[in-house]
Amino acid sequence: MQRISGMVILGLIGWLQCQALAEESSLKIACFDVDASPRIGSPLAYDPCEGIQIPLACRGVVFLVEPQPIVVCAVDWIGIANEAHDAFRQSLASVAGTTPDRVAVHTLHQHDAPRIDLTADRLMANHAINHHVFDVPGFRNLLDRVQAAVKKSVQKPIRATHVAWAQGKVEKVASNRRILDEDGKVKVTRWTATSDPAIRAYPAGTIDPNLKLIAFYNGERPIVALTYYATHPQSYYRTGLANPDFPGMARNQRQEATGVFHVHFNGAGGNVGAGKWNDGRHEQRQILADRMAKGMEAAWDQLQKQPLKPDHVEWHSVDAKLPPAQHLSEESQVRILGDNGEKIEARLSAASHLAWLRRCKSGHAVEIGCLALGPVRILHLPGELFVEYQLAAQKLRPDLFVAMAAYGDYGPGYIGTQVAYGQGGYETSARASRVSAEVESTLMNAIQKLLAVDK
Repeated sequence: MQRISGMVILGLIGWLQCQALAEESSLKIACFDVDASPRIGSPLAYDPCEGIQIPLACRGVVFLVEPQPIVVCAVDWIGIANEAHDAFRQSLASVAGTTPDRVAVHTLHQHDAPRIDLTADRLMANHAINHHVFDVPGFRNLLDRVQAAVKKSVQKPIRATHVAWAQGKVEKVASNRRILDEDGKVKVTRWTATSDPAIRAYPAGTIDPNLKLIAFYNGERPIVALTYYATHPQSYYRTGLANPDFPGMARNQRQEATGVFHVHFNGAGGNVGAGKWNDGRHEQRQILADRMAKGMEAAWDQLQKQPLKPDHVEWHSVDAKLPPAQHLSEESQVRILGDNGEKIEARLSAASHLAWLRRCKSGHAVEIGCLALGPVRILHLPGELFVEYQLAAQKLRPDLFVAMAAYGDYGPGYIGTQVAYGQGGYETSARASRVSAEVESTLMNAIQKLLAVDK
């Protein structure tokens, strides 16, 4: 009897030791979720906030790996630019115990949502007009609350033993915004809400119809899902009511349906919107959300788990100096910014142009990141990126599962392909894009390096 008891004790000790080793060798992740809704009366992208229709979210995941943690974060705002983007990454890095180059912050680009650019805010503050556009105290408050959430989450991380990935086709949501004529020039811009049936009737054009999904598991239990889909997220806007529009609704629906924490990222959707399938009627928002949720469900149903260890998770980044657009003139932007006769929108545009131009002149480089999870690669890029970059990245490495999050640093505005800058259209106009046509070679070089593609 004593011998059996001793064997049981030894067996229990061995089991505990195995469990401790398994726990030590497992990847640990921490999830955070913070309400990112604006204060009533503060500026949304185009109008003062009159109320909250559906709360906005700031969600993310911390991967607790060596040599330092990795943080990915998605915010239901229209854009976070320049020094604000720097501040957000620095804030997350400080509480996650890592460095800003291992932190990726992206927005989903909803239009009934705030924007923030601390560089442009400082320029506009010199003329006492910044409060019309930015709520800096509200932004600082959000950073404080996100810091608190991250600090709390990393103290109680979750063990992630497996990862899974799949894609699902999203039907009748994305369509290219740029309709070309027979000479290859933009003849029509198909906005995200298009009332003209003749414009809606044009083909969908160049899009990525597939939504990418990467899920993490603790044993048999799914614990977090990351999704990626390239499109402008507007169904309709300028309501004065903050809301995450149809991508945020789809994300929320799938989280409720699965009971699994969902973080959604907007892909390279700069020249993509729902215009072919959306005439702007309010009921279209739920229809688009349901279609996108169906694509998420299709990906979810195809997931197959693979073991995941900490050394399977890597982060790589490269610095990219994006070439400023030739049309950016410091003298003209300073003049417009200081002209009290100009509308706020024109002065904001001038401040945004000036902020980006001065950042470029100072030698500023944008960090392009890549999260590697075994055969999965997730690229993290800035601006309102054209979908061709996403498709090109996937084509470079057909042997890998390549997803992309765009709308990182919002400072450069739209980022077209080289050929697009000669085609005309809104997205590559002086109003919308702050980079030159040479940006394509800069970004593709960065993407090739991160995907380890031999030239």
